[in-house]
Amino acid sequence: MSKVLITSGPTRQYLDPVRYLSNSSSGRMGAALAHAALEFGHRVVVVSGPVAVEYPRDVEVISIVSTDDLLKACLKAFPQCDGVIGAAAPCDYRPEVVATEKMSKSGKSLVVNFMETTDVIATLGAAKKPHQWVVGFALETDDHRYRALAKLEQKCCDLMVINGPEAMNSKVNRVEILDAKGQTVERLGGPKQTVASGVLRAIQYNLIDRNDRFRSTRDQNSPA
Repeated sequence: MSKVLITSGPTRQYLDPVRYLSNSSSGRMGAALAHAALEFGHRVVVVSGPVAVEYPRDVEVISIVSTDDLLKACLKAFPQCDGVIGAAAPCDYRPEVVATEKMSKSGKSLVVNFMETTDVIATLGAAKKPHQWVVGFALETDDHRYRALAKLEQKCCDLMVINGPEAMNSKVNRVEILDAKGQTVERLGGPKQTVASGVLRAIQYNLIDRNDRFRSTRDQNSPA
């Protein structure tokens, strides 16, 4: 049994007390992954942005709002976990200045300066211990494979799941899973629960079982 951390849903970056930057991530993929991880016998922690979906009763859910909230929650939870699946769609940018009062129309164009947010999965990938694994999601609109390969290396991921924007707020998904060498290990399509089961199967075989085999071999070769 492993303890798996799953990030899920969108994040929000507020411009003022009522307006925010976000995306249409529904959290369905994260919820499906949580169900699948439970079916494989693992303990699950979900760090989720604001969503309407319900997560399985047997998982620990940590609710967050912003990308910085997501980062802090993951940095706290990850050391106690064996691996992380980054299925969330966090905002990549935040406004430099958040207005303290609702912005009113002025009849003029509004200019907002944005700063990049910290990459959560890249941060966890850089901090992972030898026994831990990191699985990222790459949602791209073009050059899917090229961009996913770049993220695979930049984020120190052990597996990268590629999908497209049609997955957002959808009940179905189509993905390709790449290993750390950039080789395709699985192509999956259909309802998100079916895809999630396939993703967990790939994680189980390529990462969790591999680590167990490594530990078993190491223990056998250790001097008595």
